[in-house]
Amino acid sequence: MLVRLGSRGSRLALTQAELVAGRLREADSSLDIALVPITTAGDRDRSRPFGEIGERGVFVKEIEEALLAGRIDLAVHSAKDMTSTNTDGLVVGAYLEREDPRDALCGAAALRPGMRIGTASARRKAQLLGLEPELSIEPLRGNVDTRLRKRDERGLDAIVLAAVGLDRLGRSSEIGKRFEAGELVPEAGQGALALQVRAGDEGAVAALDHAETRRRVEAERACVARIGAGCLAPVAAHHDGDAVEALIAAEDGSWVERRRGTDPRLLADELLVAAAEHA
Repeated sequence: MLVRLGSRGSRLALTQAELVAGRLREADSSLDIALVPITTAGDRDRSRPFGEIGERGVFVKEIEEALLAGRIDLAVHSAKDMTSTNTDGLVVGAYLEREDPRDALCGAAALRPGMRIGTASARRKAQLLGLEPELSIEPLRGNVDTRLRKRDERGLDAIVLAAVGLDRLGRSSEIGKRFEAGELVPEAGQGALALQVRAGDEGAVAALDHAETRRRVEAERACVARIGAGCLAPVAAHHDGDAVEALIAAEDGSWVERRRGTDPRLLADELLVAAAEHA
């Protein structure tokens, strides 16, 4: 049986797709799996900020369209790239067991005043400035390898990337510090791979679903969905197994509101009230 597995075409995305293909073959050795690289809006435009390209989901829209049109049978996403609510007609059929959800500082072992740090993430920018207001945050787009190269070309002191991507690419040696979730709250879903299928096809990947990862990631997504955050909104949510730590902030880090609790929707409401007080 042929299974067409769609993903982005970056080295990291294809590494992740190969990981999923391996798990599928372990579950059913009769499968013939073909990887289908798909270029997304976020891949085509690597210079403009995400908010100028489109809403959250700039790395998944074209893949979802291919899935809905039947050009692929299964989509592999970094869960953090997905919108916080499911696209009509599509569901997450499985989450693989989550790996390291933390953000990583690459190029230095600690933050210090005056550092030039590259990131395109408003979430990271807000929290970094909250930790050290004297940082200079500079926009930086591109895949993992490109951002590491640009760090050196532009003489940046450090950049911030998802630790899991570096781990999967065998580039963990680039990491000077892994921020604990209490320091820098990760993006909802960070560290997890999501296997997206058409509604009704969940059985095709059900054997790969990791229940605890699903419980945590779905709580994080529910919190972000309640807030209604777009890709550039400085919002974060992370479930540590006991509770959700959620955050909303000013992009310049001038205020940061954190809340922790077990009800993601109540948590989101508390954050919205807190944010309104800064308006």
